[in-house]
Amino acid sequence: MEKKHLPALSQNWLSMIGAVLALVSFFIILFLLSINLVIGIKNPYLGIVLYMVLPAFLVLGLLLIPAGMYARWRRLQGQGKIGHEKWPAIDLNKRSHRTSFVIFVSGTLLFILVSAVGMYQAYRYTDSVAFCGRTCHTVMKPEYTTYQQSPHARVKCAECHIGPGVGWYAKSKLSGLYQVYAVIANVYPRPIPTPISSLRPARVTCEQCHWPGQFFGAMQRRFDHYRYDKQNTRWLLNMLLRVGSGSAMTAGKSGIHWHVGHDITIEYIARDIRRQDIPWVRVTDIRTGTVKVFQDKEKPLSENEIAAAVPRIMDCMDCHNRPSHNLQSPDYEIDRELSFGRIDGSLPDIKSEAVEAMRGDYRSDAEAVKGIETTMTDFYRKNYPEIIEARKEAIADAVKAVQRAFLKNVFPGMNAKWSDYPNDIGHFIFRGCMRCHDGRHRTAGGSAIPHDCHTCHIILEQWKEGPTETLNLERGEDFRHPVDIGFAWKEMGCYECHRGVQP
Repeated sequence: MEKKHLPALSQNWLSMIGAVLALVSFFIILFLLSINLVIGIKNPYLGIVLYMVLPAFLVLGLLLIPAGMYARWRRLQGQGKIGHEKWPAIDLNKRSHRTSFVIFVSGTLLFILVSAVGMYQAYRYTDSVAFCGRTCHTVMKPEYTTYQQSPHARVKCAECHIGPGVGWYAKSKLSGLYQVYAVIANVYPRPIPTPISSLRPARVTCEQCHWPGQFFGAMQRRFDHYRYDKQNTRWLLNMLLRVGSGSAMTAGKSGIHWHVGHDITIEYIARDIRRQDIPWVRVTDIRTGTVKVFQDKEKPLSENEIAAAVPRIMDCMDCHNRPSHNLQSPDYEIDRELSFGRIDGSLPDIKSEAVEAMRGDYRSDAEAVKGIETTMTDFYRKNYPEIIEARKEAIADAVKAVQRAFLKNVFPGMNAKWSDYPNDIGHFIFRGCMRCHDGRHRTAGGSAIPHDCHTCHIILEQWKEGPTETLNLERGEDFRHPVDIGFAWKEMGCYECHRGVQP
């Protein structure tokens, strides 16, 4: 019986190296795929090796095989050992040709099968949270850490950043090539600038889950603030937010989500890239065709500036601009720790001292952890020596809470903290709503964008008092500032004093 041999042209070093490279890569891929199917791969770098690096070596090995055969064929022709017939020449009547043909067809079918599985797994992997958040650990640390604390922690990154469809998936991967280069070359900005200009329109992503047209009524929010005094006096603010909807049935009375109603188009021009200074707003009622243009009367845009600008159509992201990556301020975080009881509010001056320790200028996480502990313990040792031992555990717990709050919200390696990322929901430490609702935006006829507090929220109770018996649920109570500043709070924005740290 005639012994079967591999094609003579394949017996060269280049083809043999290609065959070994392809076989080794293939079996490693099969092995890792089996592990992934059974127990899953948690390490993001192992996923990169499996779905990107090894397939590249496999394809390279397969390409080296015919490249080596072609090189050997040309060399044998040059030496006169074979004729000058065209290559490849296939004659299935020859046993060697049949063997080569069977190997080629079988290998091709197997490669297509494995490639189909591998490409699907690669698609899934590059859409995974681990790939987005953990691959470039230093760069994405702020986003990944804050994402895990957000209301969207169980929503995959790609569902918001890419959305459905192949087109945007391909576009995002192509734009990601520069990001890979920036990380490798270490030329990426610190912190990462926002807003992201290439983000897909919110109505294609956010509204896959959130539907403004079906938001009705109000949503209760309760804020527990603590003052910067020795007693850490608690200040309660309990309110209803007029969430409302974007439905035509409730137009004009529908609350906050009227801004993104399907029968209303709001456009604006911002002076800055971060959209914090908005001097021009245009509101179009699609049902009636009515158009109103509001300008900031103190610093309006010129006609040339308006003509040169491209107005942005308002969508969810113009208010909810930090839905999953919100870096909270020290003031907010320490209020939460006090409210949850993780910091003992009976410790004198703990609110002001905890905020001061968290806002420190630290160059690394390790320096922050040490600095917070030193700052707080030294403060009590110096100012309250009588409690440093008696309340040792309470002080230690407070230190740990402040350290945790820092590590979740401040990232020295990326120069990222709360002040670098304005949050446009509300108007407490950033302009937010008051970018437009400041009383200065008016039409040529004098109509103003509403500035009244009761437009968006109804205060049910505040400070240390309960609701009054005569509370009007349509209007609520008038706001009372916890510190007597007269009517200054009516004439200026909260954000002008409150910066996320002690005023």
